[in-house]
Amino acid sequence: MPNTMSPGIVAGRLPAAQLAENFSDLHAPLDGHEAAVAADRCYFCHDAPCITACPTTIDIPLFIRQIATGTPEAAAKTILSQNILGGMCARVCPTETLCEEACVREAAEGKPVAIGRLQRYATDTLMATGRHPFARAPETGRRVAVIGAGPAGLACAHRLAMHGHKVELYDARQNPGGLNEYGIAAYKTVGGFAQAEVDWLMKIGGIVAYCGFPLTGPDMLADYVNQPAYDAVFLGIGLGGVNALKVPGEDLEGVQDAVRFIAGLRQSDLAQVPVGRNVVVIGGGMTAIDAAVQSKLLGAENVTILYRRSRDEMPASRYEQDLAASKGVRLIFNAMPVEIVGQGAVSAVRVEYTRTEGGRVTGTGETFEVVADHVLKAIGQTLDGAPAGLEVIGGKIAVTGPGRTGMAKVWAGGDCAAGGDDLTVTAVAQGRDAAEDIHATLMQRG
Repeated sequence: MPNTMSPGIVAGRLPAAQLAENFSDLHAPLDGHEAAVAADRCYFCHDAPCITACPTTIDIPLFIRQIATGTPEAAAKTILSQNILGGMCARVCPTETLCEEACVREAAEGKPVAIGRLQRYATDTLMATGRHPFARAPETGRRVAVIGAGPAGLACAHRLAMHGHKVELYDARQNPGGLNEYGIAAYKTVGGFAQAEVDWLMKIGGIVAYCGFPLTGPDMLADYVNQPAYDAVFLGIGLGGVNALKVPGEDLEGVQDAVRFIAGLRQSDLAQVPVGRNVVVIGGGMTAIDAAVQSKLLGAENVTILYRRSRDEMPASRYEQDLAASKGVRLIFNAMPVEIVGQGAVSAVRVEYTRTEGGRVTGTGETFEVVADHVLKAIGQTLDGAPAGLEVIGGKIAVTGPGRTGMAKVWAGGDCAAGGDDLTVTAVAQGRDAAEDIHATLMQRG
């Protein structure tokens, strides 16, 4: 949280009742009748493009047909066999640019089948029973260390446990879940769903979680690799560092990393979360959108997103851009900060208009100022110190195939690994696939 001595940043801008309403479920869940009607719109394509568009290759026509025939729990098992975090992905996946964009109905009518909401209906129905649809294979006697309890680590741990391996899951934070617990907008995961999903996932058995164990120092990985108790190690450590703006005034009071702002919000009473009156968010990804929207929902009067490229180049989808705009967030494109202005505390952001030439962003020389008492940086995250012995490409751990690193016994996946789209669903796929490769490798060793 920022230093609340900064004059404009205060907690409790709105009454508790208003905050509760603002942070209620973004999309109300479907009831049984609504799900049946939505499922009836699916053409059940034989060569369904939605499957190809899903990073976890869920058999979408099959699970929708199962909903249509009144067996949502079977539908959930179809989903979860490919994506064990299917409940969270149904809430946070950019389905509008993945499965739903590929839907034949979208191409024909401009209105896709509500795949994400149907997926949530199925997985929520199963989770409400408290049952776990998978059983562990007989014990193999092999033990794997999974470092990082985010989406990739959880998916890897579950699949390994399902194959009969013992898994020890380590995470630096006090609660498991990674991005799902600390980095997703609160209005997308209401009711403590992230923790509930982890608790449900752990019902597979064979996984012991240790929280508050950070992987620190370049030689720390060797401690796990060299332990004879571990037959393999999976790294799902995410990206702990945050890029700097590298402009004057970045160290003023009221300038904060958006990632930490969201994490603090997710772990606090909303009435205790301080926010400025005039908030400027710098960046164009989902973190920027989530930080901006939640600032507005907390009671900020004016919230502005500055993105240095055009609208079409913005990483956040048009749906998310429109969501921000609908909440009163102003989006300014082709604009980059050149100075944070203030005496001790931020008072404005000096901004320069930009243009793109040959794929590179350059300033035009024309500047303006946006009044601000709270600036949130959402310009990307970096690997916070790569463990010794691992090759790094483009700021991420180099991997081949299903997450193999250049170090024996070590696999990696999720945001820390090169390749992928830095999405929850992609991290799940990488963790799952690495687990399958780890399993095959351990079984081949005899």
